[in-house]
Amino acid sequence: MKNYLDFERDIKTLEEEIEKLRDPFDKEGLSEVNTQKISAIEKQIDEKLTKTYSNLNEWQKTQIARHEDRPKAKFFIENLFTDFINLSGDRNYAEDESVLAGFAKLQGLSVLVIGQEKGEDLESRLKRNFGMMKPEGYRKCIRLMKIADKFNIPIITFIDTPGAYPGIGAEQRGQAQAIASSIECCMSLRVPIISLIIGEGGSGGAIALASANKVLMFENAIYSVISPEGCAAILWKDPTKSLEAAKAMKLTAHDLLKNQIIDEIILEPTGGAHRNKEDTIKNCKKILLKHLEEFDDYSREKIFEQRQNKFLNIGTQKSFNIFSKEGDWINKGKFLQEFKDFLLKHKKKFILTFFLMTFAVLFFIIK
Repeated sequence: MKNYLDFERDIKTLEEEIEKLRDPFDKEGLSEVNTQKISAIEKQIDEKLTKTYSNLNEWQKTQIARHEDRPKAKFFIENLFTDFINLSGDRNYAEDESVLAGFAKLQGLSVLVIGQEKGEDLESRLKRNFGMMKPEGYRKCIRLMKIADKFNIPIITFIDTPGAYPGIGAEQRGQAQAIASSIECCMSLRVPIISLIIGEGGSGGAIALASANKVLMFENAIYSVISPEGCAAILWKDPTKSLEAAKAMKLTAHDLLKNQIIDEIILEPTGGAHRNKEDTIKNCKKILLKHLEEFDDYSREKIFEQRQNKFLNIGTQKSFNIFSKEGDWINKGKFLQEFKDFLLKHKKKFILTFFLMTFAVLFFIIK
């Protein structure tokens, strides 16, 4: 049974009509399949999908990133790699089922694969903790990444999580420290790390495994410091303002590429990755191999420097922007000049205020 989003109601109606036409046995007696009508409806569906998915807003993309049928990390691991050996445990506490990790081969090249797995049905989602990793999961990844670094094996991570698990048990076992250590480990390695954001890249739970040389992102995936609902609840005390929050957060692939947070967008088939998983795998494999080949001639030190420079340069290519009184975006240089002029204009008032505040503080101290 297909799952449809709110904005896909028209598509759902058309596809249900096609199913009825393709199965004449549903009606009383036998009848012929109306292939001409089916072709006409299929054309309508393609047109609707193209129109709908070319005009998606930020909240709709968030819904697609969380779609139940969207290909998960397990699917990518099974279809992109061969000889995958799943490795378990952090050698300290337990095995974290929300992350799949192990060594595999990609067209004969040995790689370490790490994938945050949400699960495909209720039972597997509960087992996988909805993709929310615990400290033992991050410690397992650190252990394996250090092994990969020792044997000069590239690392590929699949990011798909609403965030790290916030439960009391995780906090007691050092969740924040585990995430920080994972980021530190990623940044210190001398082998290439390529991260693919395949669905939802949420908060530190995502960045812990996405501090990579190359961060690739699927067209309808999201990557943000908090969920739109969480942001709306904090800023407006109203979780229904998710669209406004999603717009303000710039969490879509195109916004993040523009701001140089990610390196490339992996295009999805019309209607999202869940509608054509075969094409999704082909596109993913092609781009993944391209970026791996880029590091063939890099020395270990150069790989480390490239990753370090990538993150140090984030935010330095464009001038800082703030809101003006009129609500328009203004440039940092213009803002600083206006602020300087304001200080000069009201210099006497600032000096008087400073002396009064100093006097008041001294008065209370002496008293």
